[in-house]
Amino acid sequence: MARVTAIYDHVPGTSSVPIYSYRVPAGFPSPAQDHIEGPISLDELMNLRAPHTFYARCGGESLTGIGIFEGDLMVVDRSIEPSTGSVAIVSVNGDPIVKIFTKRKDGQIVLESANERFPPRYILEGDELAIWGVVEYSVRFHGKA
Repeated sequence: MARVTAIYDHVPGTSSVPIYSYRVPAGFPSPAQDHIEGPISLDELMNLRAPHTFYARCGGESLTGIGIFEGDLMVVDRSIEPSTGSVAIVSVNGDPIVKIFTKRKDGQIVLESANERFPPRYILEGDELAIWGVVEYSVRFHGKA
């Protein structure tokens, strides 16, 4: 089961970095200076809105089927109400987890995995469910640890 391992509040940044308008093929060319589009802010690009945004790291392998892996940084917006298909961080009976949120027509809430090794978690009568937010982006480190 994917679990949340750390949570950080988002503090808006004031710096921006250049972005290349040229889409770099997964081959050999290097971007040239004449392809610089201008500076962008990751806050603007990812629509990060403090105090509604926080970061959390994913633990576990239940979301690998949708591209969220162990250790990935998730950008979470706590102002968004999850809808069916949203990746949501929730607390079930006090235990935080990240799953695909599904609300069936009959009102049944199911927290689903994107890995067949992990069964769905049905929210039953008597379970305490708290919505922490919806995962808007995930970020993966590709360097050497």
